[in-house]
Formats: sequence, C-alpha cells, structure tokens
Amino acid sequence: MTAHNQAVEQIRDSYAAIPADAAPRLGKATTNLFRFRTPGKTATLSARDLDQVIQVDPETMTAEVQGMTTYENLVDATLPYGLMPFVVPQLKTITLGGAVTGLGIESSSFRDGLPHESVEELEILTGDGRIVVARADNEHADLFRAFPNSYGTLGYALRIRIRLARVKPYVRLTHLRFTDADKCMLAMQEICESREHDGDPVDFVDGTFFAPDELYITLGTFSDQAPYTSDYTGMRIYYQSIRSRARDWLTVRDYLWRWDTDWFWCSRAFGVQQPLVRSLLPRRWLRSDVYRKLVGLDQRYGVTARIDRWRDNPAQESVIQDVEVPVERGAEFLDLFHRRVGMAPVWMCPLRATGEWPLYPLQPGRLYVNFGFWGMVPLPRGQFDGYYNRLIEHAVHDLDGHKSLYSTSFYEREEFWRLYNGDAYWPVKRSYDPGGRMLDLYDKCVRGR
Repeated sequence: MTAHNQAVEQIRDSYAAIPADAAPRLGKATTNLFRFRTPGKTATLSARDLDQVIQVDPETMTAEVQGMTTYENLVDATLPYGLMPFVVPQLKTITLGGAVTGLGIESSSFRDGLPHESVEELEILTGDGRIVVARADNEHADLFRAFPNSYGTLGYALRIRIRLARVKPYVRLTHLRFTDADKCMLAMQEICESREHDGDPVDFVDGTFFAPDELYITLGTFSDQAPYTSDYTGMRIYYQSIRSRARDWLTVRDYLWRWDTDWFWCSRAFGVQQPLVRSLLPRRWLRSDVYRKLVGLDQRYGVTARIDRWRDNPAQESVIQDVEVPVERGAEFLDLFHRRVGMAPVWMCPLRATGEWPLYPLQPGRLYVNFGFWGMVPLPRGQFDGYYNRLIEHAVHDLDGHKSLYSTSFYEREEFWRLYNGDAYWPVKRSYDPGGRMLDLYDKCVRGR
C-alpha cells in the first residue's frame, strides 16, 4: 500500500499539472478499445505504477488491485488460493479499471452479471482532481453506481476491491449442436434458468454461431479431476475444436484464456491459423494484445485500404462490436445479422445484470445474450463507412437491446443520451467534474475525441 499511495500522489500531481485546455488521457501499455481518436490536444497520464495486485485475502475472498492491473496478472495471483474473479473477461490484457469503467463479460455472466457487480470499493481520481473512495453505501454512492460504462469521463479507477469466487482445478466442456437458432436460444434460456443440464450443474455458458444451421452452446462445469486436458495455446485452435468434439477438458487457467490465443477466431486475418505460419511463431506472440497492436498499425498506416485499392476491391468497413439482446429476441437478431452483414463466426454469451446500473440500463434479472462479432465486411457499391454499424445500432435498439461503447458509434446526440441515460449521467458529471476537464461520454465514445 505504501507503493500504491506513492503512485496515487504521482498521478494526482501529474493531473494537476495538465493545461486547462488539454483533455487528459490515461496512458496504458495495452488497450482493447476500438475507438481510434481523431487528433486533438491531449495530455497523457502515465499509469505504469498502477498495474499491480496489492493483496489477495483468502479469508475474506477479496483482492485489492490497482486499476491498471490486467486480469492475467490478477488470475495468476488468485488461482494459487483456489480463487478467481467472479467474471473474468476473455482477453488477458483487459484491465480491471477498464472492465469496470467500460464493460466486460464472460461465460459466468449468466449467473454473476458483469465484472463491476463484484466490486466492493473504488478509489477514483475524479475530474476535479480529488481522490475519493466510492462504495455503494457511502457519500460517493452516486459515483460508484454511475462509474460502469462511463469510460473514463467521470474519473480513473486507481484501486479496486473485488470479491472472489472459489474454483476447482479443471473445467469439463460440453458442446451442444443446434441446427435452429430459435431452439438454440430456448435451450440457452432453460439452461441458464436451471443452472444445470442433464442433471449436472453448469458453471459456465457461452456459444458460437457458425451458420444458421450450425450453432453450439458450450457448457462448462468445474471438476476436481480430469481424464486428460487439451492444450490450445500452440498448434491446436480452440474454436475449431467446438465443431469436432462434443466433450473436452481444460485446466481452469486454460479455460479462462481459451479465447485469447487466437483472439477468438480473429487471428486468421493475420495468417496465424496457417499451420506453417503458426509453427514458426513463438507461443508468446500467440495472444490478443499482439493482434490488437497489428490492427492499430493497420489503422495508422492504412495498409488494408491500400491493398484493396490496388486490387480494385470494394472498400471494407470495420465491424467490431458487442451487443446485448434479450434472449427471446436473439434468433431475430441472428437472422438479420446473417442476411444483412454475413459475418461468421459470432460469439454468443448469456448475461443477467444482478442490479441496476444507470449508464447501461439493462433490466435486472432479465436474460440477455451478448453477440460479439469482429472483422471487416466489404461495403456495397455506393455505400460509405458506417453503413453496417449504423444498421446494427438500429436493429439492436429495435430489439430492446444495448450496444457496448468500446468501438465506433454513430448515434445522434439526443438519441445517445436517451439510450445511455443522460438524466443520470449529467448530475454525477457536474458533481465530480464541474469544470469539464474530462471529455463527456458522447464526445469520447461517439465523436472519438
């Protein structure tokens, strides 16, 4: 805590020294955002000394963690105690602060909600330069409730106290195939409600859409023993195994990071799923943050766009989104997405908010399905960038769903504040950032400032 307190003082002093006309930006070694900023006058705050696990307490089953700590580091600290965060987002370099001020999700979310719902306490550098400790039951409860989905526009999480859950050494996987989206959504709803399948308990639920007649629900169950364990950190690829085997076993650590090695399936865009290429790459390069850096370089230098022009191919639109749709409308969304966008695979992850969170107003207790899709889609002739993303935005809200804000958005200002609860946001913004030193949520997430 001594080192942490020194880091807090350092970042507070750095924040106070930022010119009034420069928007602060938190500098991190990694990012999982896909909102590429337009140039502007900004000042970067270093977070290099705020990336450690302070303490794991196996008695209270909690951890004190600095805001820029990655889930990879936290999991490495908790697993020796037989513990893990209730919800571990699927990519190793997602930070706790990022998952709380943004949104995260994983296959335990059908039961345990979103990552911020297991947070007990937040130490926050606010927009007006204060350091406050926010909890659900203290004088900063309004900030505690509004922090999720605020994306660094109300403040930065410096320290987080998070509850932990007990784990077993192994996870048994069962892949259930469906040939009809309606039946798949119904089965997912029934499994999430009962938390069991064929008489066995279910600890994790997610799914994968490959085609309208090929969908899978993957069930995970903790186990003390395993007849074998698979390894998807080398030549073998996890998502391909879903189609070829009905049963599988992983260590709990490999289960938590099963998607990271190939960034779900997105590594194929870099040729990494070709056996020869894969055999030549060091394993340490087979991870999501490496691929994210490549995307950033492509965005900066326009490599893909140049190649498309040279080949006289249609311009492509980046369609990288996660959306939440009520489970009873999930089949409708998949049908529209397949017909109008045509991207596959699609990740399907059920979730249920356990409480009310004003800036991401999901109905508590209602089962939603997160649909995640990430890639490039050729634009129809005559259409401009944003065509598919706008189509998806309209479809999601027509289906009573919501869209995460880590990527590009195209909402008009009035519509945005209606969907993301400006009535709740602005009183908190004025209380903790009255001078508007930090960007507001619309400027940051839609205008890309």
